[in-house]
Amino acid sequence: MMGVFFFFFFLIPLLFFDFWFFFQFFLILIMLYFMTFDFNSFFSMISYNFGVDFFSYMLIFLTFLITSLMIFSSSIIYFLYSRFFFLFNCLFICFLLLIVFSILNMFLMYMFFELTLIPLLILILMWGYQPERLISSFYLFLYTLFGSLPLLCFIFYLYVMYGLVFFDFVVFFDFNFFSHLCLVFAFLVKFPIFMLHFWLPKAHVQAPVSGSMILAGLMLKIGGYGLFRFMFIYEFLFFNYSYVWFSFGVLGSLYISLVCFLQGDLKCMIAYSSICHMGLCLSGLLTMSSVGVLGSLLMMISHGLCSSGMFFLANCIYERLFSRSFYLCKGLIFFMPSLSMLWFLFCSFNMGCPPSLNFISEVLIIFSLVCYWNYSFFFIMLISFLSACFSYYMYSYCQHGLFLNSYSYSMVLVREYLIAYCHLYPLLILIFFMNFVF
Repeated sequence: MMGVFFFFFFLIPLLFFDFWFFFQFFLILIMLYFMTFDFNSFFSMISYNFGVDFFSYMLIFLTFLITSLMIFSSSIIYFLYSRFFFLFNCLFICFLLLIVFSILNMFLMYMFFELTLIPLLILILMWGYQPERLISSFYLFLYTLFGSLPLLCFIFYLYVMYGLVFFDFVVFFDFNFFSHLCLVFAFLVKFPIFMLHFWLPKAHVQAPVSGSMILAGLMLKIGGYGLFRFMFIYEFLFFNYSYVWFSFGVLGSLYISLVCFLQGDLKCMIAYSSICHMGLCLSGLLTMSSVGVLGSLLMMISHGLCSSGMFFLANCIYERLFSRSFYLCKGLIFFMPSLSMLWFLFCSFNMGCPPSLNFISEVLIIFSLVCYWNYSFFFIMLISFLSACFSYYMYSYCQHGLFLNSYSYSMVLVREYLIAYCHLYPLLILIFFMNFVF
């Protein structure tokens, strides 16, 4: 792991020269180098309080891929004076996420978990679209700060009681719901769970395309990773109280699926569909079964790629029409016919159609939910039907209809095709490598 960190340090001199595309190439190179790591044991490659297991291995791989794609998709910033600061911000946020997904110390994980908020706020404030980005960044800061302070107090409590704060040494025996709430609340805000989700659509709408990609692809996954890590420490508390958050996850996914039909903004609908999928991911994780945890991990990976790709396609429309409204972005199959097929594939994968990784993850989660509670089958049927409905609604409403402007055709750049296929290809190819999971 220290070799990966030193690689990041030696990337810093590239920021002072005009090496925009070399920087992205080196990020892909370190991703290919990281693929050679061993992850079969619970913690492997342990050095200096860092370690990697299968759960963190997949999320670190996703971190390198999404970060390189968010740099590649921000070609407009390349012509601005602040492009070096943008590269440094992307390098910093990738470095922080790498530490969060590989650290073995709870306090350091909390510290870097909170530190990821700063580069995300810089992305929204400096390169956001509308003046309302100040309000959205305030929402993001307030929700994160409000949810994470009880977690810090609980980590201090663990240190006073046991004298150490390492994930693989502390086993916490307590049946107090207040302790459970303090430890879980910070990660539920990051998911975000229903009723703590208001900051996510605000941040997505005002963020640039790179901010939306990193937010949907990686920031929402920190909540699932934190719950997974702390699950081994206080598993008795999970057995007693996980039904509370399980209910919030299932009911929240159902309610948010209905809210998606009320949206008039393309990025708002994609953001609310992310909340719906993360509610299912939370419910599968809280079943505490091997099938549910594996389904939640695969849903994190598939949702990170699919949602990030949909935000990029929405940005392609915004760069040409200067609007994301459903009422103005109609008939795009005549305006950008070559991009319509990609829209169809991403909307199909968003609703969980085979042969995508989304389909495998939803099947595993549905199986774990039915084993956990038999009557959840009726909720799952409604959520699956409504998610298919709003995905079809999003595709048909923006692609079909009468195009409002006088133009009839728009070129799609090769760079945009490449970014879309880099999101699409892992969703299809990872199914054929499922045998290494089992």
